[in-house]
Amino acid sequence: MKAVAVPEYGGPDVLRVVEIPEPHAGPGQVRVRVRAATVNPADTLLRIGDIDSMLVGRLTPPYRPGLEAAGILDEIGPGTATDLRIGDRVMAMVSQVEPSGGAYAEYLVLAATQVTRAPAGTSHVEAATLPMNGLTARRALDLLDLAPGEWLAVTGAAGAVGGYAVELAKVAGLRVVADAAPGDEELVRKLGADAVVRRGTGVGERFREAVPAGVAAVLDAALLGADVVPALRDGGQVAIVRRPGERGAAAVLTGVTVRDVWVPDYQHARDKLDELRVLVERGQLSLRVAQEFPAEQAADAHRRLEAGGSRGRLVLTF
Repeated sequence: MKAVAVPEYGGPDVLRVVEIPEPHAGPGQVRVRVRAATVNPADTLLRIGDIDSMLVGRLTPPYRPGLEAAGILDEIGPGTATDLRIGDRVMAMVSQVEPSGGAYAEYLVLAATQVTRAPAGTSHVEAATLPMNGLTARRALDLLDLAPGEWLAVTGAAGAVGGYAVELAKVAGLRVVADAAPGDEELVRKLGADAVVRRGTGVGERFREAVPAGVAAVLDAALLGADVVPALRDGGQVAIVRRPGERGAAAVLTGVTVRDVWVPDYQHARDKLDELRVLVERGQLSLRVAQEFPAEQAADAHRRLEAGGSRGRLVLTF
């Protein structure tokens, strides 16, 4: 099968289309014919060698990036318990450090617990944008466990995790204050934010001006760290999204209650991913695609990601 892999670490141009053996589903597994796979910052960390210690001894080079995919279910392994059927449109969060390899491939063999139906009425490209970042936002909000009516501040609200966090918080009945650049303010309000402040240095103070009593928690999708602390009321919390290979968030921020968000905790939480599917079908979660690239143009997609400024997801098509 065709895959996009990293034969050596370096810039976007190291990405290569390669031919590798086609995998087949074993017990407890299903196979997905991939039609779309997103491009994420963690993919670039694999490409430049930042997660080498997580790969060596577990996988054989060339390594394959990719954390989420959508496509068609085309095999069910013997004895596998699943309500999915061959031919179903599906989506999944994928681990690039496990035997399945990353999502940049024509076929993926995954545990049945990783795969659920794609939202009705969506394209493969749209469906691929939901699993990893949607589950990251879901995990953060579950850890914060706020009551309806409480205030949540969200940094990076125009981005993938931040945007889902705003929408999921509103579904949960929370009040949201979020940051945005001037050009993104309308988008963030459309996502549901009750108040929007200017992003950048000093955002914690601006959150506090918008919510004088202080917010119950900050979901720090932009990884601003101590800059968000002034926004918190007494006893407040900060949810910090961990990147692959990072130490826990508590090592980064002290003096507040820190919730360390590690999305692989939900890699097999099929029920959580299916709940996100339902919210998309109800119109309560937005799937935002910035640009599509044929898999052969993966290097161009990585360059576009690293240039910054994308509003929506970059997606490789197979």
